Amino acid sequence: MIYMKNAGKKLLVTVITLALIPLFILLLVKITPTPPVEEIEFARVYLSDAGKDKAAIYSKKLYNEAKVNYDSAMANWRRENDRFIFSRDYDRVSHFAKISAARAGEAIESSKTNSSELRKKVKVKIENLNSMVSSINKLFTTYPLTSEIRNRISRGKFLLKEAELSYKSGQYVQANLKINDSEFYLKGSYENSLLNLEKYFESYSQWEKWVASAIKESKRNKEYSVIVDKVSRKVYIYKDGSKKHEFDAELGKNWVGDKRARGDHATPEGMYKVTKKFDSGKTKYYKALLLNYPNEEDLRNFKKEVAKGTLPSSAKIGGLIEIHGNGGKGIDWTEGCIALTDKEMDLVYKIVKVGTPVTIVGSAVDLQSILNR
Repeated sequence: MIYMKNAGKKLLVTVITLALIPLFILLLVKITPTPPVEEIEFARVYLSDAGKDKAAIYSKKLYNEAKVNYDSAMANWRRENDRFIFSRDYDRVSHFAKISAARAGEAIESSKTNSSELRKKVKVKIENLNSMVSSINKLFTTYPLTSEIRNRISRGKFLLKEAELSYKSGQYVQANLKINDSEFYLKGSYENSLLNLEKYFESYSQWEKWVASAIKESKRNKEYSVIVDKVSRKVYIYKDGSKKHEFDAELGKNWVGDKRARGDHATPEGMYKVTKKFDSGKTKYYKALLLNYPNEEDLRNFKKEVAKGTLPSSAKIGGLIEIHGNGGKGIDWTEGCIALTDKEMDLVYKIVKVGTPVTIVGSAVDLQSILNR
């Protein structure tokens, strides 16, 4: 009887124990701190997406904040996992994970906005610089700029091409750096060259008078008159006050400005006449028309410069300025003469006679009209 009572008690204890075990396990689960796995994963995905959107480039501050907070969340998680299970506290892990996700989300939006704005900014800069390059090519391809300016223009054009390639591949930050460097070289060179051109055109009022006088005399005398426009690189043939022919010209290598002395490679400016005609075999330039350079005004200006010391006392004024053949090279190569192709020279030689006026000017058109074109 006693045995049965003891057995019954043991059974009861066993039943109660078995019944309490699930409750105990449930209690343990309930009181054991749970790591914020979902929040950590959420922050990780957001940070990864921010990286894909190039937030490290276009929203660097926000992206770095997101990364620092994510690293802090992971460091705190590892530290808490090293502690006794029931004393773990994942509140700071959750806190840093939430901040990381928030900053990463902001970085994604900011990156998209900044990238779009930079793309537009770079596009406008590229368009503006290409327009500037077009102006440089039109105005200064044949203009005798210094080698330093030429090198800076070449460097600017090269950087512009690199910027365009970076832009097309979506590397807007790199494109912006290249375009800024390109602008530095091109803008400075263009402005310097434009100032030089503007200074050259300070003589335009005199050129205009010479051209008007030459055309007027052609009309009055019903004779041929030759006008050389150095900026446009043209030779115009007038008869009876009307333009009859137009040819491309090649000039002295240093044609900007008036000729000052022998060896300066400049093409003179002024009102001249043909003094001699050299047929084939009489000149090394196929055919040639010799001009009366230096005229009286050239001599006066030369003597003034020597007297002022702007030319050395050993300087010579030079001569033998011609309109001649052997042209068509596409570059300025003469010592100061005006070169035409042999075919064009045949025509000019035929219609021009000794005494025919030859007017040489910097430009027959004002600078503003050239810039507008």
